[in-house]
Amino acid sequence: MAEVAIIGGSGLYSILEGATEEEVDTKYGRPSGPIAVGKVGGIEVAFLNRHGKAHTLPPHKVPYIANIEALASLGVKWIITSNAVGSLDIGYKPGDMVLFDQFVNMTHGRRDTFFDGPEVVHTSVSDPYCSTLSDIAARKADELGYNCHKRGTVVVVNGPRFSSKAESAMFIRQGFQTINMTAYPEVVLAREKKIHFLGVGLVTDYDNGVHLPHEAEPVTFDEVKRIFDMNVEKVKRLILETIPEIKAQTLSCVCEK
Repeated sequence: MAEVAIIGGSGLYSILEGATEEEVDTKYGRPSGPIAVGKVGGIEVAFLNRHGKAHTLPPHKVPYIANIEALASLGVKWIITSNAVGSLDIGYKPGDMVLFDQFVNMTHGRRDTFFDGPEVVHTSVSDPYCSTLSDIAARKADELGYNCHKRGTVVVVNGPRFSSKAESAMFIRQGFQTINMTAYPEVVLAREKKIHFLGVGLVTDYDNGVHLPHEAEPVTFDEVKRIFDMNVEKVKRLILETIPEIKAQTLSCVCEK
């Protein structure tokens, strides 16, 4: 049984020691792929590749509800996620890390609740991300000397296309810091399962419309992947340093309530 889980790309798989893979099925269908279970600092940890082993699932086709259900069925109580994000704020630079504290959902058609009736539940997500996990990660980022923003709103779009300049300009005017295609609905589904949730964003590009001294180049997947691959070791190190601290903390968050 793994109480801690990581959701991210294949670059994070190597975090686990002695990993074995488990095929899990749920009443919501199969998750994105097999769930690897191994050790991090002696702690049993599950890993799920959000887009599938060969990155075959685009953002709007990821089975988010099956993924969270599968992890919950393994006994997971803490989830750490990794997301590539575009910057909507000139102060959030490519290569920086962001610990999300808020989201804005601009997606459509994604199943985002376990409560479809007859039981009716209205879940509070005023503070959707776990303050306990965020505090641990923030402290570890400082110790590692990383340029890490301790707060940041991520606006989540459906994808798989990138935003138009007009859309980016609208998000910038609203004061959001980052943009992404996969950060929702994982966080709210985890809250419904009373799972503590940390969202770690890695800034890979400036989105269209960010006011730079020169006009930002249009975003491309190749450039996003290049910057992410250059910095993925920092994400891995932050997660490796965060996990052993989790169980030793006194909970001050509302995630289980």
